[in-house]
Amino acid sequence: MNIRQVMVIGAGQMGSGIAQVFAMAGYNIYLHDLKQEYVDKGLAVIRKNLTRQIEKGKLNQVELERIMTRISSSITLQHASQVDLVIEAAVENMEIKKKLFIELDQLAADHTILATNTSALPITEIAAVTKRADKVIGMHFMNPVPVMKLVEVIRGLATSDEIYQIIEELAQKLGKTPVGVNDFPGFVSNRILMPMINEAIFTLYEGVASKESIDHVMKLGMNHPMGPLTLADFIGLDTCLYIMETLQEGFGDDKYRPCPLLRKYVKAGWLGKKSGKGFYEYT
Repeated sequence: MNIRQVMVIGAGQMGSGIAQVFAMAGYNIYLHDLKQEYVDKGLAVIRKNLTRQIEKGKLNQVELERIMTRISSSITLQHASQVDLVIEAAVENMEIKKKLFIELDQLAADHTILATNTSALPITEIAAVTKRADKVIGMHFMNPVPVMKLVEVIRGLATSDEIYQIIEELAQKLGKTPVGVNDFPGFVSNRILMPMINEAIFTLYEGVASKESIDHVMKLGMNHPMGPLTLADFIGLDTCLYIMETLQEGFGDDKYRPCPLLRKYVKAGWLGKKSGKGFYEYT
């Protein structure tokens, strides 16, 4: 199947990044969100990212405008009827995703592939609410999408070999490196990353060291580009908590128990960079 037109659901940080890489690779995109102001904000982020590429000499103004013209605004799911691939990058909540996939299944053409950018939720469970479980697949991009090369390609229980191959080849056309992963909670990336972040929060909670010291140890001793507490702020502490809860529920193992300090910060509205305060303050 030849994918020409793509729809990205969610114009936030991940969705706008996904739309950008598709448009840069020559695909026509619908960038969808609930309100026009959300879409406009996503488009502004894309233009800002591309402008940085001009400043670095990797792009010129004509190319920037050409890329932007490939992205159309959408505030109606009806546009799903006009595309070959939908990538859902909405909030990390199973009930919201299920509701979206039920609607998308009804609106999209029979050949359309429905993909989700979920970072931890089961693909099989999402696919089960549709009548095309063989055409439902996970495409977990890494943040920031335009920079990071990895895409976890997650097949659900019913995902066909043909659909997996189409998505694998598509990721390569985007300049990404697809890695096949089976459908387990957290997949590979977050099953390993989130418990590490959670343990760093426990280390702070128990008074082993200051937040700066914890981050310095992991940066200087383990050669991580960013300390785990800083990384948690950038991911969003609410997202970290949700993924840890998904892991704990999915595996039924208390080793995935979220740190009480993480819960406390989320309840306080200290969600990290996006709220202006998490483990660190952002102005």
